[in-house]
Amino acid sequence: MKKSELLALLQPEIEVIDTTMHQEFASINNTLLKEIIDYAVFNGGKRIRPLLTLLAARLCAFCKMPKGVGKEEELTPPIDLYRLAMVFEFLHAASLLHDDVIDNATQRRGKPSANTIWGTTHVILAGDFLHASAMTLAGTVGDSSTLNIIGSATTAMIEAEFLQMQTAAAKDLSEENYFTILRGKTGALIGSACEIGAYFTDAENEQQAALRRYGDALGLAFQVVDDLLDYQGYPENTGKAVGNDFVEGKMTLPLIYTLQNAEGDEKIFITHLLDGTPEQRQEHIEDIYPLIEKHEGFAYSRKGAETLVETAIESLDIFKDCQAKKTLIGLARYVLTREK
Repeated sequence: MKKSELLALLQPEIEVIDTTMHQEFASINNTLLKEIIDYAVFNGGKRIRPLLTLLAARLCAFCKMPKGVGKEEELTPPIDLYRLAMVFEFLHAASLLHDDVIDNATQRRGKPSANTIWGTTHVILAGDFLHASAMTLAGTVGDSSTLNIIGSATTAMIEAEFLQMQTAAAKDLSEENYFTILRGKTGALIGSACEIGAYFTDAENEQQAALRRYGDALGLAFQVVDDLLDYQGYPENTGKAVGNDFVEGKMTLPLIYTLQNAEGDEKIFITHLLDGTPEQRQEHIEDIYPLIEKHEGFAYSRKGAETLVETAIESLDIFKDCQAKKTLIGLARYVLTREK
């Protein structure tokens, strides 16, 4: 499926998601809070997480329909499904607000980060508001099982953030730790977005588990590609400077694999920079790229992302063919070609 075809299929759903979120935010009384929330949520997000909830629900609902009873395009999602889906956009936006505070980031999606405009305190509170709103929706639109699935994902996100900071401080070269962090920060939320869509339609346990695996693998692949774009992407597309993760001292897969294979002066040079200051790493970012390329850190990471995408697609084998399945497969393959 071509990118243009994929976007054309998803655009109507994105518009309904955005309209539903605008309606939800209309009840915010404080104008400053609403301004920050609008900036955080409607600042160029792809809506991948709520879209996955909708697609998973449509896939499971269609698979339950006896052959010939109706057409897939006749399935109209109830408004409660859209409200439940936007929980995942709220949680994602909240995590980005908090991440930018933690990282002292000055840009997000090519624009000034919210914390550079409104300050740390206001942005933390806005993130807390989004988190509280998400949990309220999860518990009122959904049920206790819904709240448990989403709550477990948010817990995993916070634990992964702690592990990432500890890993960076310890210069941990373990791929196991790296993927544990990704699974918590990205895979858990995307996996739960897919699982909730299936749960909403009373899908079989096997189908819920398959969609959770799809989301987990998709989330891991997405983040590995993100790590590659940090070195190989264009700032005008990614919205951040090349090598930003290295400057911040983050142990991403291209760098981990390079350190595992580098020896002698090269390894000492990289380790010395990681022990240094962000300013020192910034000065030598152009020296790091050829070392990663030499030791095949980029090629290894690209292969890993491709394997994860295939794992995600294979998770959908239990479902019969339909447009929702094709779209989920298209989204997985899009991850490998994205530029931002």
